[in-house]
Amino acid sequence: MTLTALVLELPGWEADRLSDALLEAGALSVSCEEVLPAPAPDLAETGEPASWARVRLTALCASGQVPEQLLRQACEASGVAAGKHVLSSVPDEDWVAKSRDAFGPIRVSRRLWIVPSWSTPPEADAVNLILDPGLAFGTGSHATTRLCLRWLESRIAGGETVLDYGCGSGILAIAALKLGAGRAVGIDIDSNAVAVARANAQRNGIAGEFLESGSSLTFKADLVVANILANPLKVLAPVLAQRCRGRGQIALSGILVEQAEEVRRCYAPWVSFAAPEEEEGWVCLSGTRH
Repeated sequence: MTLTALVLELPGWEADRLSDALLEAGALSVSCEEVLPAPAPDLAETGEPASWARVRLTALCASGQVPEQLLRQACEASGVAAGKHVLSSVPDEDWVAKSRDAFGPIRVSRRLWIVPSWSTPPEADAVNLILDPGLAFGTGSHATTRLCLRWLESRIAGGETVLDYGCGSGILAIAALKLGAGRAVGIDIDSNAVAVARANAQRNGIAGEFLESGSSLTFKADLVVANILANPLKVLAPVLAQRCRGRGQIALSGILVEQAEEVRRCYAPWVSFAAPEEEEGWVCLSGTRH
């Protein structure tokens, strides 16, 4: 099978946003490499960091996908106006080999690792999440995923119920169960992501529950986590707040630093937030339902 690589160049601050949106739209993988270390326009004019470089972004598309349609969907979701792009063919076996070379074990915290199935866990007695790069967002390589994983690790004492809204690969729900949660439910709009999440749960020996977002959801959880994008998080504020049981806790990520205050205001009627956690220009907002 031959895959298609979609390649374009854009400023680094836009590449981060578009990468997430491309994965959400169904890209098999997205990689970025710096091609021009020239500074961006002045911060006062753009609202973006003035030192971010220009980046070449490569998105891998499955044989049945229309790359232009995927790019258009991602641009609409992220608010990025992508310029010219180039398409090229990539043999499937080359993608598999490159993916294995690019993804090794990732240390998330002192006791939590993400380990591809072809690698040996660096610490056998750690909490090891067996996860391969694939058709859904959430390999642990992105800061937003790591922020959410650390939040779960710090909140789970044993027996909690967890809702992962926009579950992607299922990594957060799977991690919650491995950390001691009593039940974890993952929801995603993408049927492919739900299938991948179920397969990942089985690979990890975990009985996670994964549903498409059209399913009737009455489940309320002690911990609610959503690692998606700022705009859908704002729209979903009433829905996610209502999924918290009692004085449950909520974590929101996929949010750039400059977007955090606007997202926080959308949840303020229901949630009291702590100081945000930040990594690589992304934040995790967490708080308690009041």
